Formats: sequence, structure tokens, C-alpha cells
Amino acid sequence: MESLESRKKDHIELALRSQTGLHSIDKRFHYEPMLSAHPIAGLKPFTFLGKEQRIPMWVSSMTGGTKLAGTINRNLAKACNEFGMGMGLGSCRIILHDDTFFEDFNMRPIIGDMPLWANLGIAQIEELIVKNKISPASSLIEKLQADGLIIHVNPMQEWFQPEGDVLNLPPIDTIKRFIDKFKYPVIVKEVGQGMGPESLKQLLQLPLQAIEFAAFGGTNFAKVELLRSEQSESSFFEPLSLIGDDAETMLESVNAFVASEDPKCKELIISGGITNFLDGYYFLKKSTLPAVFGMASGFLKYAREDYEHLQKYIADQVRGLEMAYSYLMLR
Repeated sequence: MESLESRKKDHIELALRSQTGLHSIDKRFHYEPMLSAHPIAGLKPFTFLGKEQRIPMWVSSMTGGTKLAGTINRNLAKACNEFGMGMGLGSCRIILHDDTFFEDFNMRPIIGDMPLWANLGIAQIEELIVKNKISPASSLIEKLQADGLIIHVNPMQEWFQPEGDVLNLPPIDTIKRFIDKFKYPVIVKEVGQGMGPESLKQLLQLPLQAIEFAAFGGTNFAKVELLRSEQSESSFFEPLSLIGDDAETMLESVNAFVASEDPKCKELIISGGITNFLDGYYFLKKSTLPAVFGMASGFLKYAREDYEHLQKYIADQVRGLEMAYSYLMLR
């Protein structure tokens, strides 16, 4: 009885503080409270990237090549194994020709059978193509026991980066030449600016395993490089860093293409500006193609600490997803 009385007292005291007002409603969804019991069985497993996964979340590629990256990768790989989701490694350039830091990327023993994808930049892929020697990329996949290779395409970042590589070929040409010779699956992603409709159209017509958006709205690596530059240069070029396409716009472009043509690339990782499970659920329900949603900064925040913080963060996201699938419908 004390518990009931205490709860009702809380309701009275908190009622005024919990007023929301119409301005705060999330207009993406209808709430349908009549149509489901509380979720108890978890989310339904599904096949993505050729493997069974238990939750539609993806650990988007993050930084590599530092001591801290090893700790982050191990925590994330452990979480992927526990919760049943896939992971893209950060740039593996540092171990392409030298195994000094290999153990910071060697996540197959930890992640188990969940999807694990290596990662190289378009500049490294162009270099391999020009030299007509893609064997280092194949060896990278083999020694990591990875499922395939993510190619991150980042001309804006490279241009801003003081140590950046110069791209001598259009990335789409490099990718076409590479996948003709490479025997493993390939995912192509941006790094925070997103991609316009013509770039997406070109990629959808290639036999890629998936496209990852890395849309504008999340971590912006062009902005990161500007912050590393001289202050005067940063101010002058900052408007360029604010150019991009957000996930909503990109998904509309993909859906429009799929409505008129049959794409060769049939899976999406929707990332960039996704801050929580509701954002992810919204895009999953809107996507014509099979998709998962990726987050980088949210995972990164908790993966830097002890594993229990990351574990709780993901468990809370999953619980939110379960409620969304039970009671929310797109407007």
C-alpha cells in the first residue's frame, strides 16, 4: 500500500512539471496503444549482409590507428557479439602493409560470427588500382577474417586535411575498376557529408553489398579537419564544410530510384545524424530497401569507458526499439 500511495503522490507532484504542449510532439509517428501487448520476446532476427542479426543496428566505422582505438574496438566487438549486430572497423590503412597495430583491429575472436568489415579510404584504393596490385586489400580481409571491405569516400575531408591525399580519379571510376578485380564483397560509404542523388544512383547500379549513408548531420570530418587547420583558413573555407545531404534526403533519392529501376545494390546502412532508436526506427520503416541504422558518436561515447556503460546504452536502445515496433506507425 505504501508503494501505491507513494506513486500516486509522485503523480500529483510531477503532473505540472510533465506538461508537454503540442509544440513538443514528434510528428513522425502515430501512437497506436490498442494494437499490441508489451514486447517481451525481443526483436525478430533477420538476415543482412548475408548473416543473421538480432537487432537492426550497426556500429559505423570510427577512428583507427591509436592505442585508444584498440580498447574501443574490443568493447564494440564484444557488444556486437552479445546483442547480435554488425560492425565496420575504422580505417585499416595502418595495418595494410604493417602488422604492428594488428591486434587493435583483430576483432574476429571477440565478435564471433557477427558481421565484421574492414575499411580503407578511396585514396588507398586508387593507389592500389594505379599500381595494378590489389593483393594487399585481399590480404587485409583474410588476416582479419573480415566479411568484406568498406571503402570510405571522402574527397572533402582529404581536401581540407593538411596531410590529405590527392584523388586523381573520380571515386566512382576507381570503385568500378576495383570491384571488377576484388573477390570480396564491398560496401561504399561517405564520412559525414552524405551523397547527392547522382552519386547514389551511380552506386546503386553497381554490385555492391551495401551503401552506407554517413549523411550530413552527424560527425563531420571536413569540419574536424578545419578545426585542425590554421584559424584564418578555417574561417575562409568553413562554408564548404556545411555542404551535404542528410539521411532523409538521401533515403528519398534511393527510394525514388528503386521505384523506377531495379538496383544491383540492395541493402543500406542508414547513418549520419541518427541520435537514438526513434531516429533509427523512422528510417528503417521509410526505407524501400532492407536496411539497418548506424551510429558512431553514440557508441563512441560509451565504448571509451568500461564495457558495462556501453552494454547498458545498447540495451536501452533495444528496449526503445521494441516499444517502437509495438506501438508506433509512420504518419
